[in-house]
Amino acid sequence: MGEYKRFVRKINDELNINLNLYKEAQMKRRLTSLRNKRGFRNFDSYFDALSCDEALLDEFLDRMTINVSEFYRNPRRWDVLREKVLPKLAEKKAGIKIWSAACSTGEEPYSLAIMLNEHFKEIDVSIIATDIDEKALEKAKLGTYDAHSLKELSSKKKSKYFLFNNNKYCIDERLKSNISFKKHDLLKDPYPGNVDLIVCRNVLIYFTDPAKKMIYKRFGEALSQNGFLFVGSTEQIFNPQEFHLTLYDTFFYRKK
Repeated sequence: MGEYKRFVRKINDELNINLNLYKEAQMKRRLTSLRNKRGFRNFDSYFDALSCDEALLDEFLDRMTINVSEFYRNPRRWDVLREKVLPKLAEKKAGIKIWSAACSTGEEPYSLAIMLNEHFKEIDVSIIATDIDEKALEKAKLGTYDAHSLKELSSKKKSKYFLFNNNKYCIDERLKSNISFKKHDLLKDPYPGNVDLIVCRNVLIYFTDPAKKMIYKRFGEALSQNGFLFVGSTEQIFNPQEFHLTLYDTFFYRKK
């Protein structure tokens, strides 16, 4: 057994994280870079160090997850959400349940909260925001961002929903009231049920095809009837009917 395969097995045994469900070439490249940066010549010695160094382990967990986000990422897709998807949900529901899956540091659920406050104030909304990375979730709960994360926001929205302090933008505390942040592993934890909108973008590209298929199946099961799934720009579902979904608009699927 090669040293990387041995490392993957040990990580699964000790941490219950199955790296086999991630695309091997990408994950191995990311972890080899981190291992070399820390001065370890092989994965055996790197694993031994992870086992007794909490800071090193936290860094490993952070590297194996993907924390790249910003407010209203790919704004044209958010226009479709505002103009077509949310009005469709609002037609028949007084309350909407939204799940921001793999929410990273919180830009996505807060973007949802801003949009809903701007255009759908009459709707009672609850937002579940989850991620596997506890450090990312702590940042999300804090709600403090640099200017780059807000590059797609107008000056009006920045002044309305953020307090600028010490070169950082701090989210309005009122936006946090409808958002529940929780740790969640898409590969093994139970999914919330009866969700009207699932937003999971630019994450599944890192998983193997069998893992993606399993996640899409569970998303389909988690959605309410006529609920929507919003995916990333590189994550087109080629056989949505397999998961009881139909294409509604580019990167939006609806449960039938």
